[in-house]
Amino acid sequence: RVFLALHLVVSLILVLLIMGEPFPEIKSKHSLVAKYVTKEIWDKLSGISTATSGFTLKKAIACATEFDNQHCGIYAGDWDSYRDFAEVFDPIIQEYHGISPDAKHTSDMDVNKIEGNVAEEVPVHSVRIRVGRSIDGFGLSPGITKEQRLGVEKLMSSAFTKLEGDLAGKYFPLTGMDEAVRQQLVDDHFLFVSGDPNLKVAGMERDWPEGRGIFHNAAKTFLVWVNEEDQLRIISMQKGGDVKAVFERLARGIQAVGDSVKAESGKEFALDEKYGYVHSCPTNLGTGMRASVHVDLPGWTKEGLSALKDRCEELKVQPRGTRGESGGQTGVTYDISNKHRLGYSEVQLVQCMIDGVNTLYTEDVKLQKKHGL
Repeated sequence: RVFLALHLVVSLILVLLIMGEPFPEIKSKHSLVAKYVTKEIWDKLSGISTATSGFTLKKAIACATEFDNQHCGIYAGDWDSYRDFAEVFDPIIQEYHGISPDAKHTSDMDVNKIEGNVAEEVPVHSVRIRVGRSIDGFGLSPGITKEQRLGVEKLMSSAFTKLEGDLAGKYFPLTGMDEAVRQQLVDDHFLFVSGDPNLKVAGMERDWPEGRGIFHNAAKTFLVWVNEEDQLRIISMQKGGDVKAVFERLARGIQAVGDSVKAESGKEFALDEKYGYVHSCPTNLGTGMRASVHVDLPGWTKEGLSALKDRCEELKVQPRGTRGESGGQTGVTYDISNKHRLGYSEVQLVQCMIDGVNTLYTEDVKLQKKHGL
Protein backbone atom coordinates (compact mmCIF):
# COMPACT_ATOMS: atom_id res chain seq x y z
CA ARG A 1 0.00 0.00 0.00
CA VAL A 2 2.82 2.41 0.87
CA PHE A 3 4.49 1.62 -2.46
CA LEU A 4 1.20 2.18 -4.30
CA ALA A 5 0.63 5.51 -2.52
CA LEU A 6 4.16 6.67 -3.34
CA HIS A 7 3.66 5.61 -6.94
CA LEU A 8 0.45 7.66 -7.17
CA VAL A 9 2.12 10.71 -5.62
CA VAL A 10 5.06 10.49 -8.04
CA SER A 11 2.69 10.03 -10.96
CA LEU A 12 0.65 13.06 -9.91
CA ILE A 13 3.79 15.18 -9.60
CA LEU A 14 4.92 14.10 -13.08
CA VAL A 15 1.50 14.95 -14.51
CA LEU A 16 1.57 18.40 -12.87
CA LEU A 17 5.08 19.02 -14.18
CA ILE A 18 4.01 18.08 -17.69
CA MET A 19 0.83 20.15 -17.50
CA GLY A 20 2.49 23.18 -15.86
CA GLU A 21 0.59 25.60 -13.65
CA PRO A 22 -3.22 25.36 -13.36
CA PHE A 23 -5.06 27.92 -15.48
CA PRO A 24 -5.35 31.11 -13.38
CA GLU A 25 -8.31 33.40 -12.78
CA ILE A 26 -7.75 36.55 -14.84
CA LYS A 27 -9.45 39.34 -12.89
CA SER A 28 -8.98 41.95 -15.62
CA LYS A 29 -11.70 40.44 -17.81
CA HIS A 30 -11.45 43.06 -20.56
CA SER A 31 -7.65 43.09 -20.72
CA LEU A 32 -5.56 41.94 -23.66
CA VAL A 33 -4.24 39.18 -21.40
CA ALA A 34 -7.80 37.86 -20.95
CA LYS A 35 -8.23 37.91 -24.72
CA TYR A 36 -5.03 36.12 -25.66
CA VAL A 37 -4.09 33.90 -22.70
CA THR A 38 -6.45 31.03 -23.41
CA LYS A 39 -6.35 27.73 -21.55
CA GLU A 40 -4.85 26.06 -24.59
CA ILE A 41 -2.04 28.63 -24.78
CA TRP A 42 -1.59 28.48 -21.00
CA ASP A 43 -1.20 24.70 -20.99
CA LYS A 44 1.38 25.02 -23.76
CA LEU A 45 3.52 27.82 -22.26
CA SER A 46 3.02 27.85 -18.48
CA GLY A 47 5.74 25.28 -17.84
CA ILE A 48 8.45 27.32 -19.59
CA SER A 49 11.09 29.28 -17.66
CA THR A 50 13.29 31.72 -19.58
CA ALA A 51 17.04 31.14 -19.74
CA THR A 52 18.13 34.65 -18.71
CA SER A 53 16.18 35.03 -15.46
CA GLY A 54 13.88 32.02 -15.06
CA PHE A 55 10.80 34.13 -15.85
CA THR A 56 7.44 32.44 -16.40
CA LEU A 57 4.11 33.29 -18.01
CA LYS A 58 2.54 33.23 -14.54
CA LYS A 59 4.86 36.03 -13.44
CA ALA A 60 4.33 37.90 -16.71
CA ILE A 61 0.55 38.19 -16.26
CA ALA A 62 0.57 38.75 -12.47
CA CYS A 63 -1.06 42.19 -12.76
CA ALA A 64 -3.97 40.81 -14.81
CA THR A 65 -4.60 38.07 -12.25
CA GLU A 66 -4.26 40.42 -9.27
CA PHE A 67 -6.13 43.53 -10.48
CA ASP A 68 -9.38 44.06 -12.40
CA ASN A 69 -8.37 47.34 -14.08
CA GLN A 70 -5.61 46.34 -16.51
CA HIS A 71 -5.63 47.14 -20.23
CA CYS A 72 -2.63 45.07 -21.27
CA GLY A 73 -1.81 43.36 -17.96
CA ILE A 74 1.51 41.80 -18.97
CA TYR A 75 5.23 42.48 -18.47
CA ALA A 76 8.38 40.82 -19.79
CA GLY A 77 11.05 39.60 -17.39
CA ASP A 78 13.81 39.55 -20.00
CA TRP A 79 14.32 39.64 -23.75
CA ASP A 80 13.70 35.86 -23.79
CA SER A 81 10.14 36.47 -22.56
CA TYR A 82 9.17 38.07 -25.88
CA ARG A 83 10.55 35.03 -27.72
CA ASP A 84 9.49 32.18 -25.41
CA PHE A 85 5.97 33.55 -24.90
CA ALA A 86 5.61 35.03 -28.39
CA GLU A 87 2.20 33.39 -28.87
CA VAL A 88 0.91 35.70 -26.13
CA PHE A 89 3.10 38.77 -26.56
CA ASP A 90 2.90 39.07 -30.36
CA PRO A 91 -0.89 39.49 -30.70
CA ILE A 92 -1.03 41.78 -27.63
CA ILE A 93 1.73 44.02 -29.02
CA GLN A 94 0.20 44.12 -32.49
CA GLU A 95 -3.26 45.00 -31.21
CA TYR A 96 -2.08 47.59 -28.69
CA HIS A 97 0.23 49.41 -31.10
CA GLY A 98 -1.90 48.86 -34.20
CA ILE A 99 0.89 47.28 -36.24
CA SER A 100 0.89 44.36 -38.67
CA PRO A 101 2.57 41.02 -37.88
CA ASP A 102 5.31 41.76 -40.42
CA ALA A 103 6.05 45.34 -39.22
CA LYS A 104 9.66 46.40 -38.67
CA HIS A 105 10.81 49.14 -36.30
CA THR A 106 12.71 52.15 -37.65
CA SER A 107 14.77 54.41 -35.37
CA ASP A 108 15.71 57.98 -36.33
CA MET A 109 17.23 60.48 -33.90
CA ASP A 110 18.29 63.12 -36.47
CA VAL A 111 17.13 66.45 -35.00
CA ASN A 112 17.79 68.17 -38.36
CA LYS A 113 14.77 66.37 -39.82
CA ILE A 114 12.36 68.06 -37.41
CA GLU A 115 10.52 70.97 -39.01
CA GLY A 116 9.81 74.01 -36.86
CA ASN A 117 9.40 74.06 -33.10
CA VAL A 118 6.74 74.90 -30.54
CA ALA A 119 5.80 78.51 -31.36
CA GLU A 120 7.29 81.16 -29.05
CA GLU A 121 3.86 82.48 -28.02
CA VAL A 122 2.69 79.07 -26.76
CA PRO A 123 2.69 79.15 -22.90
CA VAL A 124 4.94 76.11 -22.37
CA HIS A 125 6.47 75.75 -18.91
CA SER A 126 8.91 72.95 -19.67
CA VAL A 127 9.89 70.16 -22.06
CA ARG A 128 10.78 66.59 -21.09
CA ILE A 129 11.68 63.73 -23.43
CA ARG A 130 12.56 60.28 -22.16
CA VAL A 131 13.36 56.87 -23.58
CA GLY A 132 13.91 53.47 -22.02
CA ARG A 133 16.90 51.27 -22.74
CA SER A 134 17.92 47.77 -21.69
CA ILE A 135 21.41 46.26 -21.80
CA ASP A 136 21.58 42.92 -23.56
CA GLY A 137 22.37 39.99 -21.28
CA PHE A 138 20.59 41.27 -18.16
CA GLY A 139 17.01 40.57 -17.13
CA LEU A 140 14.34 43.27 -17.24
CA SER A 141 12.99 44.68 -13.96
CA PRO A 142 10.13 42.17 -13.44
CA GLY A 143 12.50 39.20 -13.76
CA ILE A 144 16.01 40.52 -13.18
CA THR A 145 17.94 38.62 -10.50
CA LYS A 146 19.50 40.47 -7.57
CA GLU A 147 22.97 39.75 -8.96
CA GLN A 148 22.02 41.06 -12.41
CA ARG A 149 20.50 44.23 -10.96
CA LEU A 150 23.67 44.95 -9.00
CA GLY A 151 25.63 44.17 -12.16
CA VAL A 152 23.68 46.79 -14.11
CA GLU A 153 24.27 49.39 -11.40
CA LYS A 154 27.99 48.61 -11.21
CA LEU A 155 28.30 48.84 -14.99
CA MET A 156 26.39 52.12 -15.19
CA SER A 157 28.15 53.82 -12.25
CA SER A 158 31.40 53.24 -14.11
CA ALA A 159 29.99 54.12 -17.56
CA PHE A 160 28.66 57.45 -16.27
CA THR A 161 32.22 58.58 -15.43
CA LYS A 162 33.00 58.56 -19.17
CA LEU A 163 30.37 61.18 -20.04
CA GLU A 164 31.88 64.52 -20.99
CA GLY A 165 30.97 68.18 -21.60
CA ASP A 166 27.41 69.23 -20.76
CA LEU A 167 26.49 65.56 -20.17
CA ALA A 168 29.02 65.03 -17.39
CA GLY A 169 27.63 64.65 -13.90
CA LYS A 170 27.31 62.37 -10.87
CA TYR A 171 25.55 59.12 -9.99
CA PHE A 172 23.54 58.93 -6.75
CA PRO A 173 22.70 55.39 -5.53
CA LEU A 174 19.44 55.11 -3.58
CA THR A 175 21.06 52.79 -1.03
CA GLY A 176 22.65 54.89 1.70
CA MET A 177 21.64 58.16 0.05
CA ASP A 178 22.38 61.27 2.11
CA GLU A 179 19.13 62.85 3.34
CA ALA A 180 20.03 66.30 2.01
CA VAL A 181 20.71 64.81 -1.42
CA ARG A 182 17.48 62.81 -1.28
CA GLN A 183 15.43 65.88 -0.38
CA GLN A 184 17.03 67.93 -3.15
CA LEU A 185 16.22 65.22 -5.71
CA VAL A 186 12.63 65.16 -4.42
CA ASP A 187 12.42 68.97 -4.68
CA ASP A 188 13.74 68.79 -8.25
CA HIS A 189 11.07 66.15 -9.07
CA PHE A 190 13.84 63.76 -10.12
CA LEU A 191 13.54 61.00 -7.53
CA PHE A 192 11.51 57.91 -8.33
CA VAL A 193 9.95 56.21 -5.32
CA SER A 194 8.56 52.82 -4.36
CA GLY A 195 4.93 51.89 -3.77
CA ASP A 196 3.32 51.68 -7.22
CA PRO A 197 0.91 48.69 -6.94
CA ASN A 198 1.50 47.52 -10.53
CA LEU A 199 5.28 47.62 -10.23
CA LYS A 200 5.15 45.77 -6.90
CA VAL A 201 2.90 42.96 -8.16
CA ALA A 202 4.91 42.69 -11.38
CA GLY A 203 8.03 42.06 -9.28
CA MET A 204 9.88 45.29 -10.05
CA GLU A 205 10.38 46.40 -6.43
CA ARG A 206 12.13 43.29 -5.13
CA ASP A 207 15.19 44.12 -2.96
CA TRP A 208 14.22 47.81 -2.89
CA PRO A 209 16.20 50.13 -2.96
CA GLU A 210 19.33 48.08 -3.62
CA GLY A 211 20.90 48.42 -7.06
CA ARG A 212 18.94 51.54 -8.00
CA GLY A 213 19.92 55.15 -8.43
CA ILE A 214 19.84 58.40 -10.39
CA PHE A 215 22.45 60.16 -12.52
CA HIS A 216 22.19 63.80 -13.54
CA ASN A 217 24.46 66.32 -15.20
CA ALA A 218 25.58 69.58 -13.58
CA ALA A 219 22.78 71.62 -15.18
CA LYS A 220 20.16 68.98 -14.24
CA THR A 221 18.98 68.84 -17.85
CA PHE A 222 20.17 65.27 -18.54
CA LEU A 223 19.20 62.39 -16.24
CA VAL A 224 19.34 58.60 -16.19
CA TRP A 225 17.28 56.43 -13.85
CA VAL A 226 18.89 53.07 -13.11
CA ASN A 227 16.77 49.96 -12.45
CA GLU A 228 13.34 51.51 -12.05
CA GLU A 229 10.64 50.15 -14.42
CA ASP A 230 13.36 49.68 -17.03
CA GLN A 231 17.08 49.12 -16.55
CA LEU A 232 17.63 52.64 -17.88
CA ARG A 233 15.36 55.64 -18.35
CA ILE A 234 17.32 58.31 -20.22
CA ILE A 235 15.79 61.79 -19.85
CA SER A 236 16.45 65.22 -21.35
CA MET A 237 14.54 68.20 -19.96
CA GLN A 238 14.61 71.97 -19.51
CA LYS A 239 12.43 74.98 -18.79
CA GLY A 240 10.73 76.77 -21.67
CA GLY A 241 9.48 75.38 -24.96
CA ASP A 242 12.58 74.57 -27.04
CA VAL A 243 11.68 70.98 -27.95
CA LYS A 244 14.42 70.67 -30.57
CA ALA A 245 17.15 71.56 -28.07
CA VAL A 246 15.86 68.94 -25.62
CA PHE A 247 15.67 66.31 -28.38
CA GLU A 248 19.18 67.14 -29.61
CA ARG A 249 20.61 66.69 -26.11
CA LEU A 250 18.71 63.45 -25.68
CA ALA A 251 20.10 62.05 -28.95
CA ARG A 252 23.66 62.92 -27.90
CA GLY A 253 23.04 61.53 -24.43
CA ILE A 254 21.67 58.19 -25.65
CA GLN A 255 24.65 57.80 -27.98
CA ALA A 256 27.14 58.73 -25.25
CA VAL A 257 25.60 56.36 -22.69
CA GLY A 258 25.48 53.54 -25.25
CA ASP A 259 29.10 54.12 -26.24
CA SER A 260 30.16 54.17 -22.57
CA VAL A 261 28.34 50.91 -21.84
CA LYS A 262 29.95 49.24 -24.84
CA ALA A 263 33.43 50.52 -23.92
CA GLU A 264 32.96 49.32 -20.35
CA SER A 265 31.43 45.90 -21.01
CA GLY A 266 31.26 45.13 -24.72
CA LYS A 267 27.48 45.01 -24.38
CA GLU A 268 24.91 46.98 -26.39
CA PHE A 269 21.33 48.12 -25.92
CA ALA A 270 18.82 45.33 -26.60
CA LEU A 271 17.30 46.13 -29.99
CA ASP A 272 14.79 43.83 -31.68
CA GLU A 273 14.40 44.13 -35.45
CA LYS A 274 10.64 43.82 -35.18
CA TYR A 275 9.79 45.54 -31.89
CA GLY A 276 12.58 48.08 -31.51
CA TYR A 277 14.19 48.79 -28.15
CA VAL A 278 13.32 46.13 -25.58
CA HIS A 279 11.36 47.27 -22.50
CA SER A 280 9.71 45.48 -19.58
CA CYS A 281 6.28 46.82 -20.58
CA PRO A 282 5.18 46.00 -24.15
CA THR A 283 3.42 49.37 -24.37
CA ASN A 284 6.88 50.99 -24.43
CA LEU A 285 8.37 48.88 -27.21
CA GLY A 286 9.74 50.60 -30.29
CA THR A 287 11.18 54.00 -29.50
CA GLY A 288 10.31 53.80 -25.80
CA MET A 289 9.94 57.55 -26.21
CA ARG A 290 7.63 59.94 -24.43
CA ALA A 291 8.12 63.53 -25.59
CA SER A 292 6.05 65.96 -23.53
CA VAL A 293 5.49 69.58 -22.64
CA HIS A 294 3.66 71.25 -19.76
CA VAL A 295 1.43 73.83 -21.40
CA ASP A 296 -1.42 76.13 -20.27
CA LEU A 297 -4.70 75.52 -22.10
CA PRO A 298 -7.40 77.60 -20.31
CA GLY A 299 -9.76 77.51 -23.31
CA TRP A 300 -9.70 73.73 -23.51
CA THR A 301 -10.13 73.58 -19.74
CA LYS A 302 -13.46 75.39 -20.14
CA GLU A 303 -14.47 72.96 -22.89
CA GLY A 304 -13.85 70.06 -20.53
CA LEU A 305 -11.36 67.21 -20.24
CA SER A 306 -13.46 64.86 -22.37
CA ALA A 307 -13.41 67.31 -25.30
CA LEU A 308 -9.65 67.79 -24.92
CA LYS A 309 -9.06 64.03 -24.89
CA ASP A 310 -11.12 63.60 -28.05
CA ARG A 311 -9.19 66.34 -29.85
CA CYS A 312 -5.85 64.94 -28.69
CA GLU A 313 -6.85 61.53 -30.03
CA GLU A 314 -7.36 63.11 -33.46
CA LEU A 315 -3.93 64.77 -33.22
CA LYS A 316 -2.24 61.53 -32.05
CA VAL A 317 -1.16 63.05 -28.75
CA GLN A 318 -2.15 62.36 -25.13
CA PRO A 319 -3.19 64.77 -22.36
CA ARG A 320 -2.34 64.11 -18.72
CA GLY A 321 -2.38 66.06 -15.50
CA THR A 322 0.95 67.54 -14.47
CA ARG A 323 1.15 65.15 -11.51
CA GLY A 324 1.84 62.17 -13.76
CA GLU A 325 -0.13 59.34 -15.29
CA SER A 326 -2.45 58.83 -12.33
CA GLY A 327 -1.90 62.04 -10.37
CA GLY A 328 -4.92 63.99 -11.57
CA GLN A 329 -5.37 67.40 -13.11
CA THR A 330 -5.04 70.81 -11.46
CA GLY A 331 -5.51 74.28 -12.90
CA VAL A 332 -5.17 74.87 -16.64
CA THR A 333 -1.74 73.24 -17.15
CA TYR A 334 -1.59 69.94 -19.04
CA ASP A 335 1.09 67.45 -19.91
CA ILE A 336 0.79 66.82 -23.67
CA SER A 337 2.85 64.00 -25.18
CA ASN A 338 3.05 61.72 -28.21
CA LYS A 339 0.59 58.85 -28.09
CA HIS A 340 2.54 56.20 -29.98
CA ARG A 341 5.84 54.42 -29.21
CA LEU A 342 6.05 51.65 -31.82
CA GLY A 343 5.40 51.95 -35.55
CA TYR A 344 6.90 55.44 -35.84
CA SER A 345 10.46 56.81 -35.58
CA GLU A 346 11.59 59.16 -32.81
CA VAL A 347 11.69 62.09 -35.26
CA GLN A 348 8.10 61.39 -36.35
CA LEU A 349 6.86 61.25 -32.75
CA VAL A 350 8.57 64.48 -31.70
CA GLN A 351 7.26 66.19 -34.84
CA CYS A 352 3.75 64.93 -34.06
CA MET A 353 3.96 66.33 -30.53
CA ILE A 354 5.23 69.72 -31.71
CA ASP A 355 2.53 70.01 -34.35
CA GLY A 356 -0.16 68.84 -31.92
CA VAL A 357 0.79 71.38 -29.25
CA ASN A 358 0.86 74.23 -31.77
CA THR A 359 -2.58 73.22 -33.06
CA LEU A 360 -4.05 72.91 -29.56
CA TYR A 361 -2.77 76.36 -28.66
CA THR A 362 -4.19 77.97 -31.82
CA GLU A 363 -7.55 76.41 -31.02
CA ASP A 364 -7.22 77.37 -27.35
CA VAL A 365 -6.97 81.07 -28.25
CA LYS A 366 -10.30 80.81 -30.10
CA LEU A 367 -11.86 78.91 -27.21
CA GLN A 368 -10.74 81.58 -24.75
CA LYS A 369 -12.62 84.16 -26.79
CA LYS A 370 -15.64 81.89 -26.95
CA HIS A 371 -15.70 81.60 -23.14
CA GLY A 372 -14.85 85.23 -22.53
CA LEU A 373 -11.48 84.58 -20.94
